[in-house]
Amino acid sequence: MRAWIWRAVLACMVTSGAQNMWAQIDNDNLIDLSLSSTYKIAGLTVLGAEHTDVQAIKLFSSLQVGQEITIPGDDIKRAITGLWAQDLFADIQIEVAEVRGRDAYLVIRVKELPRLTRYTISGVSRSEQETIKGKIELLTGRILDDNVKAVATKRIRDHYMEKGFLDVDIAMEQQSDTLFANGTKLRIRIEKGSKVKIDRIAFHGVEAMDETALARKMKDTKERRWWRFYKASKYLESTFQSDLDNVLHEYHAAGYRNARVLKDSLSRNADGEVVLDVWVEEGSPFFFGDITFTGNTKYRTTQLDSLLDIQRGEVFSMERLETRVFMDPKGLDLSSLYQDDGYLTFQARPIEKRVYGDTIDIEVRMMEGQQFRIGRVKIQGNSKTNDHVVYREIRTRPGDLFSRTDIIRTQRELSQLGYFNPEAFGVNPIQHPEDGTVDIEYTVEEKPSDQIELSGGWGGGRVVGTLGISFTNFAASKMFKKGTWRPIPTGDGQRLSLRAQSNGLFFQSYNFSFTEPWLGGSKPNSLSFSVWRSIQSNGQPRLIDGEVNEARTSLQITGVQLGLGQRWKKPDDWFVFQASLSYQHFNLDDFGSFFSFSKGRSNNLALTGVVGRNSVSDPIFPVWGSNVEVSVKATPPYSVFRPEGFYTGEDGAPVDDQTRFRWVEYHKWKVKAEWYTPLTQGGGENPKSLVLRTAAGVGMIGSYNRVTGLSPFERFYLGGVFLSGFVLDGREILNLRGYDDLSLTSPNRNTGAPVVAKYSAELRFPLSTNPSATIYTLAFLEGGNTWEDPRAFNPFQVYRSAGVGMRIFLPMFGLLGLDYGWRLDDVPSIPSMDRSQFHFSIGMNMGEL
Repeated sequence: MRAWIWRAVLACMVTSGAQNMWAQIDNDNLIDLSLSSTYKIAGLTVLGAEHTDVQAIKLFSSLQVGQEITIPGDDIKRAITGLWAQDLFADIQIEVAEVRGRDAYLVIRVKELPRLTRYTISGVSRSEQETIKGKIELLTGRILDDNVKAVATKRIRDHYMEKGFLDVDIAMEQQSDTLFANGTKLRIRIEKGSKVKIDRIAFHGVEAMDETALARKMKDTKERRWWRFYKASKYLESTFQSDLDNVLHEYHAAGYRNARVLKDSLSRNADGEVVLDVWVEEGSPFFFGDITFTGNTKYRTTQLDSLLDIQRGEVFSMERLETRVFMDPKGLDLSSLYQDDGYLTFQARPIEKRVYGDTIDIEVRMMEGQQFRIGRVKIQGNSKTNDHVVYREIRTRPGDLFSRTDIIRTQRELSQLGYFNPEAFGVNPIQHPEDGTVDIEYTVEEKPSDQIELSGGWGGGRVVGTLGISFTNFAASKMFKKGTWRPIPTGDGQRLSLRAQSNGLFFQSYNFSFTEPWLGGSKPNSLSFSVWRSIQSNGQPRLIDGEVNEARTSLQITGVQLGLGQRWKKPDDWFVFQASLSYQHFNLDDFGSFFSFSKGRSNNLALTGVVGRNSVSDPIFPVWGSNVEVSVKATPPYSVFRPEGFYTGEDGAPVDDQTRFRWVEYHKWKVKAEWYTPLTQGGGENPKSLVLRTAAGVGMIGSYNRVTGLSPFERFYLGGVFLSGFVLDGREILNLRGYDDLSLTSPNRNTGAPVVAKYSAELRFPLSTNPSATIYTLAFLEGGNTWEDPRAFNPFQVYRSAGVGMRIFLPMFGLLGLDYGWRLDDVPSIPSMDRSQFHFSIGMNMGEL
């Protein structure tokens, strides 16, 4: 039988249905293409596929030998659509090669798109090229078509526009790569131009509001100002629209509930900078009318009205109304009133009952619901910390009435432990209406809390090496249990710390401490014990050929301390009391310049009492709360019991300091306070707040009588950020950024000062609140001074400084800080001191006070 070859492109087959089209080879074999007929695929061939798997093409077409299809019909159309969807081909045709009765032989003819073999980026730095490569995600060996190039161009443009390069120009040049069959190479040229800043934001139609205040509400769209180094001035359409919503929110909070943005426009000035014009229709202000309550049976309307604290005639603000109904930061809202009294399912819905003129009457519709008591309390996620350690911090107890405040307090207490990720806390109340109980399930996520310190510092003109390790969740009860050393026994919330410092013969220090936060396990009474020893010398060995080295000078300090702590429930349960008994022994062997005598021994036995109130929200980056502390440290008044004439020699002259201070006596008072205030509240799942930290502290050391005089130990030293690698016991070093170390302890830096005062204010903003790496920036103002005579104390006569800095908290290393401070005052005794300097710090506090 003569071979019949019919060729039909899908487009021709579809459009030919409207006409009588016939294909024929002789009069005995004609096929009417205007009529659909069913054929069986007897053969399927692929042509033109040089770099694409033939079987894959057949699979994508959904055609297979033995399949019955309609020609012309949807089967061929679906096959071509499926192949187009792979973005592999520039042209696709399906042809009928031969027909034998009802058997059809098909050919899939394709023209492959070129594949990317390599690409280059020009016009930007090497580091930017690497960033762009990560953005566009072009992979060699993949098909390169117009869509791929368009996506890459958009990503590059978006990247630079986010950085303020509005005039970025991107060109892509595609060339055949002769080294590879069907290969193509791509050249990407970028001309990013200059950053385009916002010169001016102009509001039109604004009469009731201050334009500057409105501009401040635009968080991400800022005018160019020389002093606004912390915020870039750039235009992004998405953030601009969001900032316009913030402007309207400001109007609504001021009672202009009908305010709206009529239009906005963007133009460029002569320098190419952006000028934004915003037209606003303010409308008229509205005021609160009568506020009524429905559904309240537990509390009288007068009680609710007093708690709501919104008076008729006040400027209408739905935001303020919702805050007073649902979630006041101080807990003074209707929901807290009910939910702290067991009404877990309490609901309130404020509605606008009546609007007349410029007045709006509000009706708060309430559904009090059922009063619930706590059933079971469960913990999930504490894979390392033992259950009893978590349960003893939980404020929601079985049988108590449900309380939202207790749940919030529980989250704060668990966060203060430092064992869990505060961003992963979860609370799941499981209601049982049939018996009026609710089970509370807390979800926590363990985070690394142990710290290791391996560092080098500089002190005494030499490098000081430090090796320390701190286990914050130690379990002494498991020390002798098999299988618990992985690598150490953990889970009981105890703290064990070991630390050693040395630079050879010149300085050595060894410290050990242990803390049990719940002595006995039933009450939050803490027990702490620590012991330390330090040796500082002139670098000479103690023995030479077995004989005592007379050229050696040294200072040896040995100390031990035992402390007890207790949480108080009154005046409220934020209060704590701590008492400790400490003993230090000083042995000076011709070691001068640090104290008022250079040879002899001295003993420091003291009792310390501390009363504090700590309500800060988080130990690493507090957002709210305060920490106030009053402490007294005192030795026995030895002079009261000593015989008359003890402090004078046979000739009537005062005895030497070594004799006078063999047993040191003094009383030391300190008052310090810090407050954290959130100034902004970010949005999203992880809001970031701008926080103001303010702090003040005063310290004073006194004597029991004039004859003994002030102790040479326990004095205050102020200035710089003292990171010498070692700190001698017997002195309290306080930091004041912007000044040299210890430079504000005049006139003699070596003996310290008996009175000190320090004040500081910091603006903090978090860059990352991830518990594995908490990072925040800060700007500070601080001042402080010391006084030799307590009668000369003047709290306003201080040395001032300002600056910026950054803090990074790493669980294994603690808090690391870098500050750049400018001193605002001159120090008369040091006229050559630099005006500004960098400071590096380690630890949570910039000095104890």
